[in-house]
Amino acid sequence: MSLPDFLARLTQALDAAEVPYMVCGSVASFHHGVPRTTQDVDLVVKLTGYDVPRLLQHLPEDDFYVSESAALDAVRRGRQFNVIDMQTGWKADLILQKRRAFSREEFTRRHQVELLGVAVWIASAEDTILSKLEWAAASASDRQVRDAKGVVDVRGTELDTEYLRKWAADLGVSTALESLLDDST
Repeated sequence: MSLPDFLARLTQALDAAEVPYMVCGSVASFHHGVPRTTQDVDLVVKLTGYDVPRLLQHLPEDDFYVSESAALDAVRRGRQFNVIDMQTGWKADLILQKRRAFSREEFTRRHQVELLGVAVWIASAEDTILSKLEWAAASASDRQVRDAKGVVDVRGTELDTEYLRKWAADLGVSTALESLLDDST
């Protein structure tokens, strides 16, 4: 099974369970920027403890590994849990939406696209950049910065720089953002 097949099956399960989601992380950055390989798919989800059993009904245990206790713990703690395709080993990190202004705003800006032939909800280019810079600051990861730079380089003048600067200040990544913007001009 390919990444598009896995993505289609996973997002169909989320849609069937009525769990709002958006593709983010490296898959979003290669959609908006420069393609690269990845080992998993990151999705931000709006999920409550009441939603978990309904979601698990749409992720049959013969096809997917999902720990119900890990999912419920993730909901309680506002963290993430994994969904693993049993046939291929593809993994998705379902990341609970954070309870903060930026996370609410980025979710309202998600939009539907065709990604690898699959209709999905995805984070905007700007929100992908900001999230990548935030991850880079937390993990000192050059890969996150390269992903963000790839989006800036490809999207260039299409980007809403006012929006980027506003949220970069709020997230504490203004210096990193300005460095990327300066490099692209």
